[in-house]
Amino acid sequence: MNQPVDTIPSDAHASVETLYQGRWLSLRKRGRWEYAERNNPGGAVIILAVTPEDKVLFVEQYRVAILKKTIEMPAGLVGDLVGQDDESALLAAQRELEEETGYRSSRLEFIHEGPSSSGMSTEIIAFVRAWDLQKVGPGGGDESENIVVHEVPRLEAGAWLFARAGEGYSIDPKLFAGLWFIEHGRLG
Repeated sequence: MNQPVDTIPSDAHASVETLYQGRWLSLRKRGRWEYAERNNPGGAVIILAVTPEDKVLFVEQYRVAILKKTIEMPAGLVGDLVGQDDESALLAAQRELEEETGYRSSRLEFIHEGPSSSGMSTEIIAFVRAWDLQKVGPGGGDESENIVVHEVPRLEAGAWLFARAGEGYSIDPKLFAGLWFIEHGRLG
């Protein structure tokens, strides 16, 4: 029988060194491990939104970090506004949904959370389901964003995403987890 192996690296609890600190991100080092850390305390939120016409809301925008147009679900940082350090994922989801898509939800449900990239970042992303949507504005993001909103029939969403990938768009793999959550709800 195999002997248990300690899977925690010996330098996992070394002191943290800040290599760089910007407005939104910091680069940290612990032992031999380097990682990015969001400077906002709340992480991020992805909004799972389906219109009354059974269309999934996606947003398109250009992402400078990868120099490509992306297709994403509405999303944003939690607690990134001045004076909103204690903002919850649900409040951020309501704010970002309306800002990016022009839709407001009358009921929000926390679904699941986990790391965005556990080997590279401390960021935790929460999936939030938005229910009972009503169109209340144009969407498109704030003054720093150029967001295009896409309403895609729920049953065609997976194929639509792969077609956009074929056109050169970057498709975040978390979208497929989001589609699974739309169909199945919470884990367990």
